Amino acid sequence: MSIVIGLSCVALLVLQVRYIDEMRSMRRDQFEESVKRSLYATAHNLEVYETMDYLEKDAIQTERNAQRSQGNKESHEVNIQMKDGRISAFEFHSITLPPKPQQGQVKGDSPIPQASQSLQDIIRKRYANQRALMDEVIYNILYTASNKPLSQRINFQRLDRDLQTELLNNGITLKYHFSVTTSDGRMVYSCPDYEEKRHGATYSQILFRNDPPNRMGILKIHFPEANAYMFSTIRYVIPAIIFTLILMVTFSYAIWTITRQKKLTEVKNDFINNMTHELKTPISTISLAAQMLGDSGVTKSPEMARHISGVINDETKRLRLLVEKVLQMSMFDRQNTSLKLRDLDANDVIAGVVHTFELKAKKYGELTSSLDAADSIVAADEMHFTNVIFNLLDNAVKYRREDTPLELNVSTWNDGGKLCIAVKDNGIGIKKENLKHIFDRFYRVHTGNQHDVKGFGLGLAYVKKIVTDLKGTIRAESELGAGTTFIITLPLLEGS
Repeated sequence: MSIVIGLSCVALLVLQVRYIDEMRSMRRDQFEESVKRSLYATAHNLEVYETMDYLEKDAIQTERNAQRSQGNKESHEVNIQMKDGRISAFEFHSITLPPKPQQGQVKGDSPIPQASQSLQDIIRKRYANQRALMDEVIYNILYTASNKPLSQRINFQRLDRDLQTELLNNGITLKYHFSVTTSDGRMVYSCPDYEEKRHGATYSQILFRNDPPNRMGILKIHFPEANAYMFSTIRYVIPAIIFTLILMVTFSYAIWTITRQKKLTEVKNDFINNMTHELKTPISTISLAAQMLGDSGVTKSPEMARHISGVINDETKRLRLLVEKVLQMSMFDRQNTSLKLRDLDANDVIAGVVHTFELKAKKYGELTSSLDAADSIVAADEMHFTNVIFNLLDNAVKYRREDTPLELNVSTWNDGGKLCIAVKDNGIGIKKENLKHIFDRFYRVHTGNQHDVKGFGLGLAYVKKIVTDLKGTIRAESELGAGTTFIITLPLLEGS
């Protein structure tokens, strides 16, 4: 169920991200299309204005020339409204001539077919003549205008008004800057605050695209706030993504907490189930020693009696140490340990542990010690330090090879200003991928078919914590099938 919910949250987040990307792409395409339409319309209006201005000037000049060459004239003034709303006044003059009868015209109200045909011919000739004149006028416009520089062909204030109008018609109200350059990149005009920056968006449009390439102009427009505009429609989706991420983090934390609690519950159950087994070893040792003392068939020398009583005393301590294991779990939860540090001779403590553990080890093989450290005085808590050595010896017995006698050795030596302690066995060993996890809390290496190995996954974690609290280090060297060596390094007592 948790996997399904987790995958659903991830899928929801991916869909939201893709939705934002699609919306941004769609918004950008719409914006670019609107800008291109506005620029095209502005460029078209610029050509129309140029043609209208030329026609206006040409018409005025023509009428002035006719006025000078005619004698009997009549003046007429006509107001014409231009496309941009301006009113242009044209004054033209005509000569009054007496009417002449047309060829084929007859008196009376009924026209004759010959007169109608003649009128059509006259209109046809006049149309042909006017068309030729219009072609000449248009040619003169194109030729004359294209030879002028762009600064004389363009009214930049009117260009700015047209540009703003066309952008508003296409729904764009963003602040913009524009400039006009020649086709080879020379600046002709730019608004005072024009600057092409990395942020925003810049678009261009060819002006007078029907002119020769060297006479064309380039209109560039820059929108500094284009990115913010494109994201404006999806800004409400961003909080949804944030809330989804918060939900995923909360869900992950809840799953981690549940898993951890489940593991703790399993560990506690294992602890209750295995405690009886753990207590059997010291109890059986004490029982065996007591039987030897009470057996009349066993010769009891003073040395034997002292040895047996020593074993009973050591195993009693072992029972007390096992009880301390019950407190280890709460110690880990508190994340602190109350250590009663005092000056200890590590060689003496280790020798006592070896002597106590020797009786158990002899059932499976041989336990030897090589306590060669010349300086072995350290600051440590005796009970916890004893537990560390005992846990390492106990692990060696638990993970021994059934087909090979146990060979267990404890050694000490000095390395500079430190004391080194090694516990080496010839057990089943540890795989390399498991070696880096053996000091993790609750971690237990899989032992294959060896189902009788009991434990809580706390022993090595406890050893690591105590050694660290004593300002020391511990590492493991192991080879699968060849055994394991644990090496502890502790600082020597200053001045010893």
